[in-house]
Amino acid sequence: MTRLPLLLGLLAMIALPAAASEELCRGYGPQAPRDISDRAGRNRQVWSPAPPPQDLRLCNMHVHAQAEHKGPGFSVPAGEDAANGWACGDTWRLSPTDLAPAAQRHFDGVAPGNTIEVHWVYTSCQVPPGAGLGACMSEACANPQLRVESQVFLLVNDPAARDFNDYAYRGHAVAGRAQPRTLPADTGTPVVFAGSTTGPAYDQSTCSPMQVTWSVRPECARLDINSLHDWAAGGNVFEEHEAHGVRPLVTAPDLLAPIP
Repeated sequence: MTRLPLLLGLLAMIALPAAASEELCRGYGPQAPRDISDRAGRNRQVWSPAPPPQDLRLCNMHVHAQAEHKGPGFSVPAGEDAANGWACGDTWRLSPTDLAPAAQRHFDGVAPGNTIEVHWVYTSCQVPPGAGLGACMSEACANPQLRVESQVFLLVNDPAARDFNDYAYRGHAVAGRAQPRTLPADTGTPVVFAGSTTGPAYDQSTCSPMQVTWSVRPECARLDINSLHDWAAGGNVFEEHEAHGVRPLVTAPDLLAPIP
């Protein structure tokens, strides 16, 4: 019996075989999503930043369940591990009223208390807004410059919170270019960097070949969930009626561009 503690101690000191290291995709440009608070990266593939959104056309708009990027206002793991995305830091402050079920439900995969990341996708192609990334290019314009403006929201049942329709596209255009009604302008200075398309089809072993200029706002904002359901109920040219999954955070320096 006296040898048991010693034996257990020796076993604890024996290094277990390390898990097989993740095989990174090679030859690809910078990937996304990333921790926007960490500016380091070793992927220096030549990249030309896309013009500002007002000089491009809004081609798609969609919602991810949880935040794909990690930032100062959304750094809480949304599930058992970080692969499930990130949640806003103020979630624990929500009241029972904030968390009350929405009266009408027209947008699937979300509930009060959830975090979402909204992506406004812009293209240099002369195309109308539509469903999916395919709407951002055409047979005549197969290699567009792409830009994504991103905002993370905390969904609450509160009519005094932000209205999703303020940021929606309702046939709005400026200088002949499709644009949302507005973009969030008071949630911190956006972090702009080179990245890629995202979504659950990709990880650090399976990379996206698309080059994207990202503009991610660092602060979370409260959004009335009823307004999101209203947007879906009213129909939208993007055919969006449910939240998309997330791509796990990209952390390998070889897959990240340095942020100036």
